[in-house]
Amino acid sequence: MELENAFQDPQLCHALLQRLTRALDGRTLRFMEVCGTHTVAIFQSGLRSLLPASVTHLSGPGCPVCVTHDAEVAAFLDLAGRDGVILTTFGDLLRVPGPGGKSLKHAQAQGARVEIVYSPLDALNVAAANPESTVVFLGIGFETTAPTVAATLLTARQRKIRNFCVLSLHKLVPPALRTLLDDSQCGIEAFLLPGHVSTILGLEPYAFLARDYHVPGVVGGFQPADILLALCLMAEQRRDGTAAVVNAYPRAVDDAGNPRARALMEQVFEPTDALWRGIGRIPQSGLKLRPDFADLDAMARLDVTLPEVPPLPGCRCGDVLRGRMAPPDCPLFGKKCTPATPVGPCMVSTEGSCAAYYKYSER
Repeated sequence: MELENAFQDPQLCHALLQRLTRALDGRTLRFMEVCGTHTVAIFQSGLRSLLPASVTHLSGPGCPVCVTHDAEVAAFLDLAGRDGVILTTFGDLLRVPGPGGKSLKHAQAQGARVEIVYSPLDALNVAAANPESTVVFLGIGFETTAPTVAATLLTARQRKIRNFCVLSLHKLVPPALRTLLDDSQCGIEAFLLPGHVSTILGLEPYAFLARDYHVPGVVGGFQPADILLALCLMAEQRRDGTAAVVNAYPRAVDDAGNPRARALMEQVFEPTDALWRGIGRIPQSGLKLRPDFADLDAMARLDVTLPEVPPLPGCRCGDVLRGRMAPPDCPLFGKKCTPATPVGPCMVSTEGSCAAYYKYSER
């Protein structure tokens, strides 16, 4: 705790702000973070109000709930309506609206068995306690959560709990970054890379940012000084005409990542195309269970399909996640769409950019 407090030191932050201003020297810095924790940290700490006017902060597709596609929510609702099925999920997924604005919260109110869990292992315990039902864990999230889901599936097999399965809709961060850079409307000049995901991946999967796009990428922590240091490194690379992927969070992230966690993930999952809200289908950006785990795969076992569904009327979450617009520019923001009455998922999750703007910015 004492170490973390050091990264909130006002004098250190002031010195880093001065370093950032010198490095910019009148240039712009249009950076995107792709981590919900970064989204909240930047707003909560008040950093946005301290940054030079030439720095533009974009909040990208780093919130697991926010990138969950309408078709995926439709599949959740279909499963919730089936007899003998118990859905287990993290709490913030309950309120994500799907077709017709319906959510798992609505399904729960109508009698569906939907239980909130705090880990995949909790879901496995629900299955053990309800042997007469098929228990489905809704597997969303990025590389951070996938290894724990993989470990749970291996535990299910070890414990011979046969009424448990996972609907794997996990997303992979690097392919999404490539897609964003290929979008000419985004204009991203640098990435603040996600600290939690990078503990698993390390640096190598991001190497294409500098190699193929000449865009700096800096892995950053979540304290104010962490974020300011990352911005300084981005600005200095742009000043010098260089581009590299840099680890500015070495107290938590090893350059090589976590090989054991990746091996566990690769034992159970394999890459597949995936749907991202507002972005569409990104090749090889998701994880599906390998054929050896078909008995634990809800997609195969329960014949789950992702239907064609119309987008939520008026919701601009997709444009927000791409960096094409800021949340307050959405006509629904703060009016029809609020945390109490969310129209889209970016207002549902506490890590969503719309929710962060609503809570911490002047409206």
